Amino acid sequence: MDDAKRDLVRAWLVRAQRDLDAARTLAGADPPQFDSAVYHCQQAAEKAVKGFLTLHDRHVDKTHDIQALMAAAQPADPAFDKWLAAGERLTPYATAFRYPGEELEPDREEYQTALADAAGVVAFVLSRVPPETRP
Repeated sequence: MDDAKRDLVRAWLVRAQRDLDAARTLAGADPPQFDSAVYHCQQAAEKAVKGFLTLHDRHVDKTHDIQALMAAAQPADPAFDKWLAAGERLTPYATAFRYPGEELEPDREEYQTALADAAGVVAFVLSRVPPETRP
């Protein structure tokens, strides 16, 4: 793998880790900001999968649909099928709470589920990439 590709994959994965950190920080604020925290959970999973796709020379669509990204990753690693449900749960957080509207704010339980899903996806991706690409 050339240096440019390694650096780009690592950049995606660093950003995924930072989004997980941001989610935890926002959820721990006083008062907790669960709406922003779940957004960062979605972003963490999305960026991790985009890093995986970059590693495998797959086209990285400009989409927030984690399931679609995982489907694109499955030819390189069929084990992504175990994470499709997490992707389905996380994808709506890309937009659900970003703007005022009729959406209710997520609660702690919803945040904890989103964090577990996102952390699981990120950990899965990290387990599937070479050490030199990990944050």
